[in-house]
Amino acid sequence: ANRMLCVPGDVSYCVADIGCKTELPEDKNIPEFIEVDLKRKTLASTKASGEGRSTPISSQQRQDGHIYLQGVEHGRTFSMVISETTGNLTFTIATDGETATGFGDCTPD
Repeated sequence: ANRMLCVPGDVSYCVADIGCKTELPEDKNIPEFIEVDLKRKTLASTKASGEGRSTPISSQQRQDGHIYLQGVEHGRTFSMVISETTGNLTFTIATDGETATGFGDCTPD
């Protein structure tokens, strides 16, 4: 699939010298649903969310049944791994001194 809809689960949010805690994605400004478009090389919030957010994917690769995505925007970097067979999502978002990591699920759109 070249278009997927992904749903992130709870995230582990960590701050340097403070520690980590589990939070809901929306508490960390992560959209409830993420549209992945490999042809356009974008991650976007859904139209129904009304957020109008879109982030470019600067690197994408398919290898051994997985899709690897990376990008940088507004002082943050993201990395995602999506299993093409199960739809399992693993992601990390990082900025200076802070990270959010989590798991989720993706399905073809």
